[in-house]
Amino acid sequence: MSVILDINNLSVEFDSGQGVVRAVDSVNYQIQEGESVGLAGESGSGKTVSAMMMLGLLPANSAKVVSGEILYTNAEGKTIDLIKISEKERRKIRGKEIGMIFQEPASSLNPVLTCGEQIAETLRTHLGLSDSAAKARTLELLQEVKLNDASRIASSFPHELSGGQKQRVMIAMAISCNPRMLIADEPTTALDVTVQKSILLLLEQLRRKYAMSLLFITHDLAVLAGLADRILIMRQGKVVEDNSIREVFLHPKNPYTQGLLSCRPTIDERPERLPTVEEFLKSAHTEKHGDFDKPSLFISEESRRIAHEKLFSQEPLLKIKDVHVTFQSSSGLFSNSKQEIKAVDGVSFDIFPGETLGLVGESGCGKTTLGRAILRLIEAKSGEVIFRSKNLFNLQASDLRKERKQLQMVFQDPYSSLNPRMRIGDAIMEPMLVHGLQPDVFARRKKALELLNKVGLTRDHFNRFPNEFSGGQRQRICIARALASEPGFIVFDESVSSLDVSAQAVILNLINELKSELGFTCLFISHDLSVVKYMSDRIVVMNQGKVEELAEADTLYKNPKSTYTQSLIASIPLGRPQDIDRAIELRKI
Repeated sequence: MSVILDINNLSVEFDSGQGVVRAVDSVNYQIQEGESVGLAGESGSGKTVSAMMMLGLLPANSAKVVSGEILYTNAEGKTIDLIKISEKERRKIRGKEIGMIFQEPASSLNPVLTCGEQIAETLRTHLGLSDSAAKARTLELLQEVKLNDASRIASSFPHELSGGQKQRVMIAMAISCNPRMLIADEPTTALDVTVQKSILLLLEQLRRKYAMSLLFITHDLAVLAGLADRILIMRQGKVVEDNSIREVFLHPKNPYTQGLLSCRPTIDERPERLPTVEEFLKSAHTEKHGDFDKPSLFISEESRRIAHEKLFSQEPLLKIKDVHVTFQSSSGLFSNSKQEIKAVDGVSFDIFPGETLGLVGESGCGKTTLGRAILRLIEAKSGEVIFRSKNLFNLQASDLRKERKQLQMVFQDPYSSLNPRMRIGDAIMEPMLVHGLQPDVFARRKKALELLNKVGLTRDHFNRFPNEFSGGQRQRICIARALASEPGFIVFDESVSSLDVSAQAVILNLINELKSELGFTCLFISHDLSVVKYMSDRIVVMNQGKVEELAEADTLYKNPKSTYTQSLIASIPLGRPQDIDRAIELRKI
């Protein structure tokens, strides 16, 4: 195989307004023709920046190449430095010879153009196809990415499609000109496990069919198990490991790689706490050989059984009874007729004091709607939620407000759930003020500082604004704010899905530690089955608004009774070191 991309000594800096930040620092790597390479690391490691620089997608006024070259060899064998070419020359390569799939298809697709028109525009621009030829090829591409109702998808606007459908449209657009190389930047992060599996399989099939090189960027090494030939690990702008997928999984040399592999929950082990990347790195500095012993403290089946006997002998804290939530959907832009959509369809279960109840299912199954309905953030059509002998659905506004301090929610996106103009100290104190929980501003401030300390932040953070924090830090702030009213019940709605695996491990440990200390009860909603299994005492599986299955977490994974649950578990990536040989073999089929 010949080299299609050769990155030599690349360094990229940004002027942040508060100083110069080196995002990529002396990076070197190559990609061969037809090779599939995984590029992994935490948020801020520089992996996306190095890829965006190839296509000239970084802002010229703030991003500066300090050193290096990005050498691309085209089909004619001519080598081009992608940094030095003009924007006009780069446009000829971008989309035609090097395609890119972005992380968030909703923001990457034009909301005012149909999906078909956006693909056809690419075909007309790069291949010079006529309108009729571009339309015909668009339908072929949509079928190729396994969108069977191609005509409907082509005439639909992005907001009319699901997340998985939008991502397939993006893939169709990226491969429309038969590129020699495809860059996929976190294309499955926001997708549930079944859709993620189908997208990964599709990318592998298309790579083989068109003999494309693939650069797959991710923070989760598990998704690379059945996709990559080789893995590059980046940290703080540098490549710290570059090896075959088998060597990286079975014999990782860098402590950072060891941490990334170990900090994600697995479906067959239940440590008392998850190891973190920081612990692996600290161990590398303090231990003689940098070896890190994995936690030897695991929760035994017997101790878990005894704890559950005690847990489930109590009177339930919440009783969810036959809850129905419906939405009215217009059948067309100019139509007055309405269609009733059953988002939650007769759901019933109990939640016991001190329990963490997991709620899983594919996107659109109704799990987030149910979580919000329980707290009356949206109104249910019918049913009951009994909380400490009171039916929340029957409470008047004044009485519901009194109960609110006991019922809190931590949302999926911490940035959008924090007021960007409010200092985080004020955000944490606000629930205390609303519910009259502290006598004065001094007591509220003291309590807020205590909560910051509990979630691993300091008093120095009190007067900062949300934009000054990382995603993991913002989620800690949201947890502190939820705890400010001393609630008895907290709904965690996809609260770690937007975080990389290292920040995720820290937040999961934090939730468990705070739960043990403060004694609150959780409803933990997620599409990540490994995370839910680790966190939960029992798990509710939802499908199309109904409860598909409810069982103790370990029992559910060992012996799923529903075909739907079985398919969800089968879709979990084979991301454990002991599974890597099987993943490699399955990829050959």
